[in-house]
Amino acid sequence: MRPSSTYRVQVRPDFPLTSTAEIADYLADLGVSHLYSAPLLTATPGSEHGYDVVDHTRVGPELGGPEGLRGLSQALKNSGLGLVVDIVPNHAGVAVPKANPTWWDVLKNGDKSQFAKFYDIDWSRGRLLIPVLADEPDALDQLTVEGDELVYYDKRYPIADGTGDGSAREVHDRQHYELVNWTRGDSEVNYRRFFAIVDLAALRVEDPEVFDATHAEILRWVREGMVDGIRVDHPDGLRDPGAYFERLRAGAPDSWLVVEKILEPGEQLPRWPVAGTTGYDAMAEVNGVFVDSGTEAFFDTLDHHLTGTTTTFQNLVYDTKLDVATRLLAAELGRMARLVPEVEAAPRALAELAACFPVYRSYLPAGARHLAQARAEAGRRRPQLISVFDQLLGRLRNPADELAIRFQQYTGAVMAKGVEDTAFYRWTRFAARNEVGNDPAKFGVTPDEFHECAQARAHDWPDTMTSLSTHDTKRGEDVRARLAVLSEVPGDWTEVVRRWVRAAPLPDPSLAHLIWQTVIGAWPLSKDRLLAYAVKAAREAGAATTWQQPDESFENALRAMIDKIYDDPALHREVSDFAASITPPGWSNSLGQKLVQLAMPGVPDVYQGTELWDSSLVDPDNRRPVDFAARREILARLDDGWQPPVDDSGAAKLLVVSRTLRLLRQRPELFTSYRPVFAEGRVGEHVLAFDRGGVVAVATRLPVGLSRHGGWHDTTLSLDGHSWTEVFTNASYGGNRLAVADLLQTYPVALLVKE
Repeated sequence: MRPSSTYRVQVRPDFPLTSTAEIADYLADLGVSHLYSAPLLTATPGSEHGYDVVDHTRVGPELGGPEGLRGLSQALKNSGLGLVVDIVPNHAGVAVPKANPTWWDVLKNGDKSQFAKFYDIDWSRGRLLIPVLADEPDALDQLTVEGDELVYYDKRYPIADGTGDGSAREVHDRQHYELVNWTRGDSEVNYRRFFAIVDLAALRVEDPEVFDATHAEILRWVREGMVDGIRVDHPDGLRDPGAYFERLRAGAPDSWLVVEKILEPGEQLPRWPVAGTTGYDAMAEVNGVFVDSGTEAFFDTLDHHLTGTTTTFQNLVYDTKLDVATRLLAAELGRMARLVPEVEAAPRALAELAACFPVYRSYLPAGARHLAQARAEAGRRRPQLISVFDQLLGRLRNPADELAIRFQQYTGAVMAKGVEDTAFYRWTRFAARNEVGNDPAKFGVTPDEFHECAQARAHDWPDTMTSLSTHDTKRGEDVRARLAVLSEVPGDWTEVVRRWVRAAPLPDPSLAHLIWQTVIGAWPLSKDRLLAYAVKAAREAGAATTWQQPDESFENALRAMIDKIYDDPALHREVSDFAASITPPGWSNSLGQKLVQLAMPGVPDVYQGTELWDSSLVDPDNRRPVDFAARREILARLDDGWQPPVDDSGAAKLLVVSRTLRLLRQRPELFTSYRPVFAEGRVGEHVLAFDRGGVVAVATRLPVGLSRHGGWHDTTLSLDGHSWTEVFTNASYGGNRLAVADLLQTYPVALLVKE
């Protein structure tokens, strides 16, 4: 059942299934066809996201359990809505071993456990290493025995039958697991992880028994009609994503399936039996078309002035990926290298190939060309290793070779940690483009490029999801929309940010530029929110401080910088004034990109709360509670005929969202094709418009430049002579030529429906 649109809700302990059920009528009024939920299976106690599932057999009790899901299902059906659920096949939560019955059994019984095949463990390395001990020589002396459990502070582990006599150290040494110093996790852990997170152990869903055990409950929801669609988390970690999707499709033959596959620009989704991706590719195109590509050189100059560096994004990414490949993922690298013991330089060569890999992963035999690209680039950078690369390449091309299989899983993790979680926090030239699925080196997207991508999506993946914000985006859609305005005022931005970095200095100039862009994109925001973001950004960048070894002096300097922004009256006033100056064009961009995302080919998702202005930053900031009562009240006023101004209440955005979503749900026949519509006149390049087959969406591009031209002047759109109704204002238009000044006199966007 293809949704017309979805609405993402972070179901969690403080917003459980009962609370979610209570907003079903609001979502129906908003116009969506399906609620799109965060994972619902039992997760680690207290989990705020649900991606650390510990029990695949039941709905999380903290979310409301099976009764809560039944109640939600009924509430959705009463409101005419369906349900899309997020599932996590790649990994399970193991931070609290006793909460995960299969992991507990593996710890207790080792490779003889009935669940040993559930996890990707290298038993040839001896005992299962659990990197949890403090970095102290006598850490094991803190172990105690309580009944049939070993206890280390708040952590508990099982004792195998018949091994419980003696001291706690002696008992520990008899177990199938070994508790080791936490610093050994990245280099020595002998189970595959989700990226470098030791609390998330990889599952072997390629085994039919494991697939059945971890998917039986989800597929039961599908069979019983409670679930219409499934969003699959992180398929790139799977051993064989294609085979997995075949099996999932067989279990859910009529479900709408979308996958969290991050495509690099120009990369094509494999022809899996799915509807498409979760929409990062669309996000990059929509955000980019509201950026002024012509000012890239200004930002290059500013970045060089602020940082003193001239590195390219490509070189930065190589460095960060190589560091991740050899340090954070050293255990995975070592496991691969042991598959080719005859090649002494295999670890370095495999890491180099991963650092040069142009996409997240290949899906052999598809994607072999990406391996060839990596080989060429690695050979250019490390010519002394060319013979080693060629030794490995034959095996890495073979889909059945264990080395090739594990290398494909490895490159995705290297890309994610090296780019998303490191390079995006170091390359701070223009943060509006530092987003998953985008290449920040590509400053903007031209209208022609946008139309070409939209036409390809309409032809190839018409039922794919499109997104503007997710729980994984680095900053919310409206923050990016306001930051896009900076591309139109590079001189003004250069002047103020050069003054601000002197007024509130920071030893890391790249990070300082990122923080100042964040400040101006999300202003006004509380000091606590900004500080939390700044500390996370600094540790993710890993240049001056890290998660593993926080640098107290640097983080104190970071706090001093943040304090200065709020405590220095002159600086605070100047920040507020500059933010105010770019806020109105930022609203124009927000409305424009939202309309484009909702009306373009695909199934649009609205992330919770973003139907009003939303200044969210990276998680956990973007998981903050949503005031649904306020949204209900505004929607009711809109339905009573209120025509809101484009102001800071966000009501105009709610108007655009609700009217477009309702049209998608009620008149799907109007959205069956795609044709670019080009404006004529001296400022025609400021219009982005397209015809979906009965509906024409019109958005304003580059509003600052438009105002410099003095408005729309003689700009017109050529229509087909029919009469049209504009959805947001209920105004009627006719004739072959429509003056854009008339059409956009109330809002910077319009949605025309053929009468």
